[in-house]
Amino acid sequence: MPDRSALALSAAIKAKKLSAAEVVSAYIDRIEKTGKRHNAFLTVFRERALARAGEVQARIEAGEELSPLAGVPVALKDNISTAGMRTSCASKMLEDYVPVFSADAAERLERAGMIVVGKLNMDEFAMGGSSETGVFGPVRNPWDVSRVAGGSSGGSAAAVAACEIPLSLGSDTGGSIRQPCAFCGVTGIKPTYGAVSRYGLIAYASSLDQIGPIGRSVDDCAALLSVISGPDGRDSTCVIDKPFEFGKTRGERLDGLKIGLPRNYFDGGIEPDVKRAVLAAAQDMAAAGAAVEEFEMPLTEYVIPAYYIIACAEASSNLSRYDGLKYGYRSAGAKTLSEVYRLSRSEGFGMEVKRRIMLGAFVLSSGHYDAYYKKALHTRALIRAAYDGLFGRFDMILSPVAPTTAYPIGENRDDPMKMYRGDIYTVSVNLAGLPAVSLPCGFDGRGMPVGLQLIGKAFSEEALAGAARVYQRRTDWHTRKPGGEAG
Repeated sequence: MPDRSALALSAAIKAKKLSAAEVVSAYIDRIEKTGKRHNAFLTVFRERALARAGEVQARIEAGEELSPLAGVPVALKDNISTAGMRTSCASKMLEDYVPVFSADAAERLERAGMIVVGKLNMDEFAMGGSSETGVFGPVRNPWDVSRVAGGSSGGSAAAVAACEIPLSLGSDTGGSIRQPCAFCGVTGIKPTYGAVSRYGLIAYASSLDQIGPIGRSVDDCAALLSVISGPDGRDSTCVIDKPFEFGKTRGERLDGLKIGLPRNYFDGGIEPDVKRAVLAAAQDMAAAGAAVEEFEMPLTEYVIPAYYIIACAEASSNLSRYDGLKYGYRSAGAKTLSEVYRLSRSEGFGMEVKRRIMLGAFVLSSGHYDAYYKKALHTRALIRAAYDGLFGRFDMILSPVAPTTAYPIGENRDDPMKMYRGDIYTVSVNLAGLPAVSLPCGFDGRGMPVGLQLIGKAFSEEALAGAARVYQRRTDWHTRKPGGEAG
């Protein structure tokens, strides 16, 4: 069963070759067997999921028209609210928090007949690039459990790579879907900002966050994006008119497609094996008919500072709600109102979250706002304009996802600047609000996966998925599983 795609599983359920309960039970059994090895799941809802599977099966047998993913199990990153199910953000601050409402994305899964079986580990409040900062311990990469799974959606990518779940949802603020997909050898889509409602997504940086799908293939991811995308009146930034509809118009060729390849992304700190794999993928796309042209990506030296100033400023504002009074962790040692604030936040937040709150408070403070935050906003506008110019020349841009493959757990824990620099290829996409697809494209000398990303103009997800589909039909990197087997 783990060898089947999510779309094939749903088709088998609708053809009565499998039941939804059989599929859910098989995946939960696998989670219970292998889950401790990877630490991808924080919570599993066996009884609830099996009851839900029975309801979905009854709807299918009654002839109700459901999505192409009806009956398929799915798991959610633990910053996506689920009514009656713990949503912790992998933080002591929300360790026992149970929402009274569900995120719009979670509601859409239910309506489509999908079955939520659990919540997935992550960096605390999505702040980190390795899924090591959470209070429940690091996520371990299924290809080598001594190495990180990437972050902050490390649990979402690792669970799919380990065949513990066929599909998952993550969130991407500066690469948090794409980088763990690259590290774990799976496929993911970071949608255009405003294509998927953020209602019920516990905020890190509100102008950057976006929920997106993770799966083994782009077809599975596109089907899930069709389910979760669409307008939502509860989120004023959700501007899409209707859900995405993904056809299969590309066929086997990329004739007429213009792809830009940023030559300066392949200089400096990129590992040779990553460079080799991504450039080989560019050659594969050229062989499929695409016109691949090198260019110089502008403003690269400014994207990391601009991103972290803006993201930390928004985090400082968003996380001010966790004050020990309304909900979440409250220090038992606090005697005064001042101590409730200070001790609850000191004890409830981890070091990386505190670091980003302090940086955000600093750049927003009097005397520093103009020098840092305002300049970062101006830089963001320049980055958007630069992408607008590039998409006048190219249909999409092909680049690495990260300069390295997955590194050993603990290697960068005490060097945050080194970890931040690992976001060099991803954060500009979020600053500009653009879509991107992350695809496996090879392995390094240690047998760890390498990923590429295709970046498109706003709301070009169908074109990106079409190009990704052609690439995945010509290669088998996305079929490889930890242990060496393909399937």
